[in-house]
Amino acid sequence: MNITLSTGKIIPIEMHKVKIVQKTNLPSSKRRLEAINEAGYNTFLLRTRDVFLDMLTDSGTNAMSDNQLGAMMVSDEAYAGSESFYKLADAVKEVLGFKYLLPVHQGRAAEHLLAKAFVKPGDVVPMNYHFTTTKAHVDLAGGKVAEIFKEGALETASSNPFKGNLDPAKLEALVKQHGVAHIPFVRMEATTNLIGGQPFSMANLREVKAMAASFGIPLVFDGSLISENAYFIQQREPEFKGATIQQVITELMKNVDIFYMSGRKSAAVRGGLIATNEKKFYDAILPWLPVYEGFATYGGMSTKEVEAMAVGLREMTEQAVASSGADFIQYFVNRLEEEGVPVVTPAGGLACHLDAMRFLPHIPQAQYPAGALAAAFYIASGVRGMERGTVSMDRDAQGNDVMSDLELLRLAVPRRLYTMSHIEYAVDRVKWLYAHREMVGGLQFVEEPPVLRFFFGRLEPVGDWGVQLAAAFRADFGDEF
Repeated sequence: MNITLSTGKIIPIEMHKVKIVQKTNLPSSKRRLEAINEAGYNTFLLRTRDVFLDMLTDSGTNAMSDNQLGAMMVSDEAYAGSESFYKLADAVKEVLGFKYLLPVHQGRAAEHLLAKAFVKPGDVVPMNYHFTTTKAHVDLAGGKVAEIFKEGALETASSNPFKGNLDPAKLEALVKQHGVAHIPFVRMEATTNLIGGQPFSMANLREVKAMAASFGIPLVFDGSLISENAYFIQQREPEFKGATIQQVITELMKNVDIFYMSGRKSAAVRGGLIATNEKKFYDAILPWLPVYEGFATYGGMSTKEVEAMAVGLREMTEQAVASSGADFIQYFVNRLEEEGVPVVTPAGGLACHLDAMRFLPHIPQAQYPAGALAAAFYIASGVRGMERGTVSMDRDAQGNDVMSDLELLRLAVPRRLYTMSHIEYAVDRVKWLYAHREMVGGLQFVEEPPVLRFFFGRLEPVGDWGVQLAAAFRADFGDEF
């Protein structure tokens, strides 16, 4: 929640108390250089013992509430018919309005089942923007993703409050081009991860739903960050000024045929789900659930997680919870803007995003500037961010790089995990790196898996810029840091 100080400055304030703490470790710049070399300049492969602030992702890293932890202690461990499942089903009905529930172990499991049930070779799946695992599952099913965002969505410096909007005119043209039979569903992601956590508006969702319905095409809603998208609608869309988060979510769900989510984000618990009010969709997915996930009343989750998700779904509708990450991210973005650092604006959900192509304009995209920025920032800070650029794309059939629309360093801000001093530390180290940005060079792959290469691929610097950057840091801050 944001508050205004007597000086007029607006800051986010934590609407929670810290009851349990976990020690952190700030390795020296010498050790950080060793660690990033051991990790193949891929922050995914760093060990957490070498990480000070882990801003890789907000997935499964959010602080759970005392009520969630308490609920885990009363879970029903039955393989089938668990009472914990029915508590989750009640929460899904209450918060989202859906009567059919399929639990899964996380969001990509839901994507797998949706692709398995509905996508066939030659199909095209329209989206406001793809996510890496979503695209992989559609591709593996023989389909293709069509990103039909509106003009301006890829402008990193912008005042557009809803860059996650899908273009209905492009949707209509796409359906007419490929035919209804080859469009299994339209997917809307709240919020759009790969373009800076940007939300879509309620007006846009309604328009997209009306267009899809006119062709008889279902609308699938990725609600992994639903509470944040609802918060942005509340804050930025005049119709919903004064509405509660629950009221916004209720209105969103009126336009949805199939809902799925990773519970690791808005619900702050490891797990996921698919939900619908249409039995035909439920029946199409249900047979595959025990094949790939588990029985229908746990779906690959532990019943402790099922219990915690039931609580987390209700808690995500609270104003203080829905705003907690978004307000910290807004503060993070504002502070970096004050320092002249190129960041994605307006601030979105999930993370503060640095624009690597504006930060490191001297590095060609073929040398992965976002990946280089992630590695360089780790060397300069011990903060682990995540590349969201061309490294996160897979090669085409001819083995060529598919250049990403954007090159971003994602600095995730997990909910209720970090404090203002952590954000200020990250700002200071970004500022230092920006002043020394000419020292950062490109990367090249030395080991590369064929799919989702950003998870396990290894790279090396073009030249010895990592060594030089670490030396410059020690010259300014000393060997201890």
